[in-house]
Amino acid sequence: MTQPTILALLPLVLGLIGSQADEALPSVGRLIGERDVIFRVPVHPRSSVPRLEWDEGERFKCVDTSAIRGAILSGSDHVDLLLPRRQRVRASFDGNCPALDFYGGFYLKSEDHRVCARRDSVHSRMGGSCRIEQFRRLVPKLRD
Repeated sequence: MTQPTILALLPLVLGLIGSQADEALPSVGRLIGERDVIFRVPVHPRSSVPRLEWDEGERFKCVDTSAIRGAILSGSDHVDLLLPRRQRVRASFDGNCPALDFYGGFYLKSEDHRVCARRDSVHSRMGGSCRIEQFRRLVPKLRD
């Protein structure tokens, strides 16, 4: 390749690198309505070689929406919410709601800036929704 060709392709290559960086680290988006706040939560890919296992801990009622940084599909009927300081919370759905519908991200709607079990639902980008049955804290454990 000649130097002018390389210089001509440089903006294209830099643009591709920039777009991949944006895709790798999507963030939670917020849309404030008259009464509700809608949060778009990106779903991050699972690690191909997980170093940790996550055991379910105590059950609790609500999660503050400002703490949600993203999500990971971790099973057929639940989604793990990513929180600050590498904390995780598992949102479990009833048996009739496959979490696989949320692979492209999902929406949460809140009037009080909290998402609560047995009150709120997760809405897929495809139009479906699943009610959150329970939240459980996840405790990291090193794999053997």
